[in-house]
Amino acid sequence: MLNNFFILRHDFIFLLRNTCSKKSIKFRSLFTQTCSSTDLTENSSNDVTKKPSRKLSKTYDPSIVEQGWYDWWEYKGFFGSNNMNETFKESTKNFTMLAPPPNITGNLHIGHALTLSIQDAIVRWYRMSGYRVLWIPGTDHAGIGTQSVVERQLYKAKNLTRHDLGRENFINEVWKWRELHGNRIIEQMRRLGASLDWENLYFTMDPPRSHAVTNAFVKLFNDGMIYRDTRLVNWCCELGTAISDIEVDYETVSKQTFLKIPGHKESIEFGVLHKFAYPVADTSSGLSELVVATTRIETILGDCAVAIHPDDPRYKSLHDKEVIHPLLNKRIPIVCDAELVDMQFATGVVKVTPGHDINDYACARRHQLPIINILNKDGTLNENCGIADLINKNRFEVRKDIINRLQSLGYYRGKDVNHEMRIAKCSRSGDVIEPLLQPQWYIKCKDMQLRALQDIENGKMQIQPSYHVEEWNRWLGNIQDWCISRQLWWGHPVPAYNLTYEGQESDEGLWFAATSLLEAEQFVKKYFQQNNIALQTNYVLKQDEDVLDTWFSSALLPLSSLNWKGDQNIPENYPTTMIETGFDILFFWIARMTMLCTYFSGEPPFKRILLHAMVRDAQGRKMSKSLGNVIDPLNVIEGVTLKEMHQTIHNSNLSNHEIEKSIKLLSREYPEGIKACGTDTLRFGLVNYTQQTRQINLNISYITSVLHFCNKLWNLFKFSNDRFSSLNHITHIKETVSCNSFLESKSDLTLIDRYILSRLSNTVTKCQLGFEKFELFESTKAVKDYIFEDLCGVYLEFIKPILYDNSENIDKKVQKTTLKVLETCLDTSLRLLHPFMPFITEELWQSLVERCDNNVKLGTPESIMVSRYPKVADFESQKDCTVENDMKTILSVIHAARSLRQSNNIPLGQSLPFIIWSDDRDLLDDQGPIKKYFQDIRKFIKASEIRVIDDKLQDDSVKTLLTDSAVTLISTNLKVYVPMSSILEIKKSTDVNNGKNKIKTSSSDPSGISITENLSRLIKKYEKITNEIENLQGRIIKVEYLKKVPEKIKENDRKKLMLLIDQKNDLEKNIKLAQNMNEYIRS
Repeated sequence: MLNNFFILRHDFIFLLRNTCSKKSIKFRSLFTQTCSSTDLTENSSNDVTKKPSRKLSKTYDPSIVEQGWYDWWEYKGFFGSNNMNETFKESTKNFTMLAPPPNITGNLHIGHALTLSIQDAIVRWYRMSGYRVLWIPGTDHAGIGTQSVVERQLYKAKNLTRHDLGRENFINEVWKWRELHGNRIIEQMRRLGASLDWENLYFTMDPPRSHAVTNAFVKLFNDGMIYRDTRLVNWCCELGTAISDIEVDYETVSKQTFLKIPGHKESIEFGVLHKFAYPVADTSSGLSELVVATTRIETILGDCAVAIHPDDPRYKSLHDKEVIHPLLNKRIPIVCDAELVDMQFATGVVKVTPGHDINDYACARRHQLPIINILNKDGTLNENCGIADLINKNRFEVRKDIINRLQSLGYYRGKDVNHEMRIAKCSRSGDVIEPLLQPQWYIKCKDMQLRALQDIENGKMQIQPSYHVEEWNRWLGNIQDWCISRQLWWGHPVPAYNLTYEGQESDEGLWFAATSLLEAEQFVKKYFQQNNIALQTNYVLKQDEDVLDTWFSSALLPLSSLNWKGDQNIPENYPTTMIETGFDILFFWIARMTMLCTYFSGEPPFKRILLHAMVRDAQGRKMSKSLGNVIDPLNVIEGVTLKEMHQTIHNSNLSNHEIEKSIKLLSREYPEGIKACGTDTLRFGLVNYTQQTRQINLNISYITSVLHFCNKLWNLFKFSNDRFSSLNHITHIKETVSCNSFLESKSDLTLIDRYILSRLSNTVTKCQLGFEKFELFESTKAVKDYIFEDLCGVYLEFIKPILYDNSENIDKKVQKTTLKVLETCLDTSLRLLHPFMPFITEELWQSLVERCDNNVKLGTPESIMVSRYPKVADFESQKDCTVENDMKTILSVIHAARSLRQSNNIPLGQSLPFIIWSDDRDLLDDQGPIKKYFQDIRKFIKASEIRVIDDKLQDDSVKTLLTDSAVTLISTNLKVYVPMSSILEIKKSTDVNNGKNKIKTSSSDPSGISITENLSRLIKKYEKITNEIENLQGRIIKVEYLKKVPEKIKENDRKKLMLLIDQKNDLEKNIKLAQNMNEYIRS
């Protein structure tokens, strides 16, 4: 009946989904019990999602920019591998990736946002590179997590337990939770801009996945890969289920410590070693008792022996003897066991409790000892404890009782309150793990494990970063058989049926794996026939009440998400191209997918495993609901007040103590709440954080700082569109972007055009390489630096005179070329940026498309997301290292000249004579950058004249001139000077025109930096450089330095010292000149 209930409900929902909207474009809720027109939008003529169309607002507002684009992309079918866009109809290259399905236990957190941001960037890059992309979305039923969350909510809201409701009614409650929160998770994924193929959405307990899971179990069972055994398992009394080794957390205490444990009002004592005595049954040995020490004194009632080391001289006379149990008054053996006993620890005597300790269990197996389980599944003592008064009392609560009994009998020997111990806890509930003897289902892992190791070694799969390979090998090399059953109500029912019949020899019965009760009954008949048992024999066939481990169904997803039915027909898109996720589930999920999917298909499920670091808070702490540092990505996107954050905590399932703790932390970390940043800002910031490969310490203030970049980008396009309109520029946006389409010859380009296109070529190469290496932070850095520094910081400043000049003297050809270069830089930059910032790039790109001629628009992609990503080959012809080096020199001269103006309070509007000094023949050559672009330099530094001085040709008069000039050091072989006399002339002119008191002498005058301030700044800089010189000189004369430091570093230090000395000398000169200026002003 249990299995039938699940299947009926799945079939109902599956039917409902397909009845409501088989080709839904706007996804709201695919697994609800209602089907309203507000939830699902059909792709029909009656319901058309229009393309957003709006003018660029004055300022960047992500709440406006991000409206409408996602629905339109989805409506147009851009997300699907069989999308409606003509761009990819002919593509033969496929890219398939499974999105890790988030659990339906609540909302997405910032770690999910990181995963989706990385994956979507990769997906959009592949899509723009011409691949047919299948990015498969889904949600996970999360057995333990979901059941525990719903149980807590049920108890908090209605004071009911699942047992009060019964199994069927409780499962109904869980489905309601799934329908509420599973849909919110989907909305969050959409809000993050994830371009998932929603046509292939799955839930791990929908009919196709359920059928695949059932069939997979049956095949593994029939192949002899699944078996049932009674073993010690990690048991969580709070949840009432077994959990795997990797779901156990450990907490270490070094002394007596009281911890809060779920289900207990009072804190429980740990870090204490209790000592008590076992009286020796035969005192002829000369010993009357054996003292043992234990941290779990309540388990004394399950002791079946005491163990000593066979070589311990203290206890040689006790070999093959017995002791008397101090509380149960029964004899138990003394066994010799060199593996269990450490002679140096405590008394060298160990109590053996095989029913509740893994090491003791192994000892009992070696000595054929009885295995006694004294605990019920809820952590209370059962009848086996042997003391009627303690039956049904909690294991922790009986400790005092047992100690009192031992004391009254004279067997208690005190306790050590400074004992260090590791406490095993359930990662789900926080309860202390109990080793408990339970029958469970297991999968044999040995052969699958070897294949997984081989596939990494022979290159069939790659793990990135590669240092995780060592962890992969270590974990798989020590893997045990996988316990796949859980004692829960929510999950895939174990498709195994227990047969008991009249005259059966075995008390446990027989087990049959089957897809249904009907099929199981057919197996029973066949079994009866094969074993000559009458078909009329009375029998009972009962399905196992356990469910399968959530990771079992998740491990099949590379196959089942592609609609594999659990048979020999492997889906067309298998294996997938890659998997990307956090390294924390490398073994929970990735290794298990690898083992199971390879077993069924013969091929590993993906070719590449890409792992990113765990997200922690700014202090490096693990994000935890109980700490209150879990960040909802929507709070970063849309903004949230501190009051709203507090209310969310109050509405959670946290305890009052945890709520109080969380609110304090939130108030300290976010006193003003979180500023609305938008999706693009969050995504870009998170991807840029991935350069931290081991651990991401997330600071929200850094994410909000990315807004500045978005504002810069927005203003860049506002300026450009304004110039395009004023100069009637028509854009030519095509499927592919390159420079070749508008350049007849490089001779048409100015120096600054050639520079910005060379930098663009370099940026395209870096961005492509970043994606190819899957080091996406290299791509984000490259495109941000290009837009910020090269495009806005340099190119725009150089071309503004050209674009604002409407006189007849302007060279129209130069102006037209400049507009086209600017257009190409803008178009290319947006395409490079789009995988990380899909919304703002689409909005801005469409503003370029709107300027296209109607005939050109016919060949323009509808969206930037289906345009082509810039190719290195289309830009490499523009790469010009000579131009970049020349421009670097020119920019350094311009910056030096401006620095001299600023430090001496000379505005740009007043011309100054400059001197450029160098001892570098290449710089001074007629074809060198200074003379070649002499007029450009003169124009940009507003020079009345420029003298270029060769150090080797200067005479005494030149030396005198330089001595009396303010200087800025660019390098040891390039300096820029301004004669102090020229600065004084301007000051005199200022005196005459404005009155002497108008000269800038204090910081109260907003016209610039005061002479006094400049002098103070120069002195501080001089002192700093002097200290650096002294420290460096002191370091390089040490014997250890001379012996151990590599020659390359020594050479770099020598160059650095020379530069510092030059800077010091120039500063001395500038200080002296500033002092003279100060005296002049005061006179």
